Amino acid sequence: MSRGFPPIGRRRALQGAAAGFVAFGLLLWWLLPLGEEPPGGTIKFSTGTRAGVYQKYGKMLSDAFAKDMPDLKVRLKDSGGSQANVKRVASGEADFTIAAADAVETYELEKGAGADQLRGVARLYDDYVQLVVPRDSSIRSVAQLKGKRVAIGPPDSGVRLIADRVLKAANINAQKDITPFPDGIDSGPDGLKRGDFDAFFWSSGLPTEGLVTLSKTFAFRFVPIGTDLVTKLHDQGGASSYYRATNMPASAYPSVQKGSTVATIAVSNLLITRADMDPRLTEWLTRTVIRSRDHIGDRVHSAQLVDVRTAIYTDPLPLHDGARRYYRSVKP
Repeated sequence: MSRGFPPIGRRRALQGAAAGFVAFGLLLWWLLPLGEEPPGGTIKFSTGTRAGVYQKYGKMLSDAFAKDMPDLKVRLKDSGGSQANVKRVASGEADFTIAAADAVETYELEKGAGADQLRGVARLYDDYVQLVVPRDSSIRSVAQLKGKRVAIGPPDSGVRLIADRVLKAANINAQKDITPFPDGIDSGPDGLKRGDFDAFFWSSGLPTEGLVTLSKTFAFRFVPIGTDLVTKLHDQGGASSYYRATNMPASAYPSVQKGSTVATIAVSNLLITRADMDPRLTEWLTRTVIRSRDHIGDRVHSAQLVDVRTAIYTDPLPLHDGARRYYRSVKP
């Protein structure tokens, strides 16, 4: 006859079994997010311009979604930038997108159609304003752009929004005091190289592929945007309150910066959707965005800055219910 466990041994065995079940449950929870079948269907994701971070990040997020949710089809659509992206989601033309916080706030302040239905999914990374000129240019400040030919970004881009405001802070009217060009990162580098204009504005995560490529064939530098202009930006009120003074790290474009930081301004990027988006789908997408950070960060440096502790701060938008559900599930 087999002997039973002594009292203490039985208790320890039961404790060990319970611990094993807990460990197995945690492993299952990690491998199979939310403990249920992944959602399917089709979503439309608005990205950005060629050679920009939005487009590259959006494509890699789409690949990560496909891995976690095999039955979900993601249709990517290029765009002019933040302003176009916000309009697309608000109108239902797109389901998810990335947009800068100032563009979102501007759309809300202007009472754009569907603005009250916009919701935040995650705060992602910061855009840095990059004012680019040829290395031998005499332009050393924003004020010295007066009378020059300047690319200020496509009409529906976040770049255009920021460039207009930065120029205004320097007492420059973008339509009267400069010769404006609607070029962005897709055509701006080549235009500068050809001499079509004297400077161009760009706003994006660091580094931007278009500028990295330009640095290999053309000598350029960045014009600093000092704290005095940031103060004047804040004095403009409204969405300008989302800009903050910062320094572009020397590691962003090593061959251009030569170990020096560049004073500039930054604004947060948000992943956004609408209030009527399926909560379960949004929860799964939020999880994938957070968990894919390191993998995507190997290719898109900005993605390394995505963090669950800061992702919940999607001001000026309230969190979507599905995103909130995810953040609550991982709260320590």
